[in-house]
Amino acid sequence: MDKLNNYRQLIRQIINEYAQMKPSNGDIQVYTFCDEVNDHYQVFHAGWDGYQRIFGALIHLDLIEGKIWIQYDGTEIGVANDLVALGVAKEDIVLAYHSPFMRQFDGFAVG
Repeated sequence: MDKLNNYRQLIRQIINEYAQMKPSNGDIQVYTFCDEVNDHYQVFHAGWDGYQRIFGALIHLDLIEGKIWIQYDGTEIGVANDLVALGVAKEDIVLAYHSPFMRQFDGFAVG
């Protein structure tokens, strides 16, 4: 299996694992979005917690030029740690939520 297809499979695995974790408060649904044509992947929540509308991403990942770009990570453990545990090299993970300047210090790919 080539690297990109392997990364797609690992991303789907992580997305599906986090999609099983339903918030304990409110009437909130968990959705997954996997666009393998454009390589965009998300887990997001939608619903209500009392009178408050809940809608937003828990995880947003993109595959860009052979690297996994973590656009948003609202998990406690960290998707980057999950990816490394599954064998993805740190040089192939970009913490896109860090500024381009700060990425040189985070131990992962700059971009």
